[in-house]
Amino acid sequence: MWNTPTEEDLAKIPRLYKTEHIPLREKLIQLHFFFGASDWYIVEYDGGDIFWGFAILGGDLMNAEWGYIPLSELKSLNIGGLQVDRDLYWEVQPAGQVYKIRQAWCHIHWEDSLPNSGLACGGEIGSEKA
Repeated sequence: MWNTPTEEDLAKIPRLYKTEHIPLREKLIQLHFFFGASDWYIVEYDGGDIFWGFAILGGDLMNAEWGYIPLSELKSLNIGGLQVDRDLYWEVQPAGQVYKIRQAWCHIHWEDSLPNSGLACGGEIGSEKA
């Protein structure tokens, strides 16, 4: 893995289940990892190896989902010398403001989960992030 998160980076992420009371669109995306057309958006961390967040694999928005993501698996991906990278320019933001997550929500008919404030499917907001 390129740009592996430091212990300090990981310590800033809420522990698993600490954000259960927060609606999905309002959960704060703490880290972003990417590899080709795949993206992992991290919300929670167990303090060991398990993240919880949103995954888009191979650009497949229809099958993108919230779930558990082992850090060890992200670290082990290596295809022809290419590895998962951490977005060093990522700014913590609500899931509902992340363009690719909004795209996926629209593909799987989660329109009702979107706020009624310019975050509608295909709508633009201030600055689009990965």
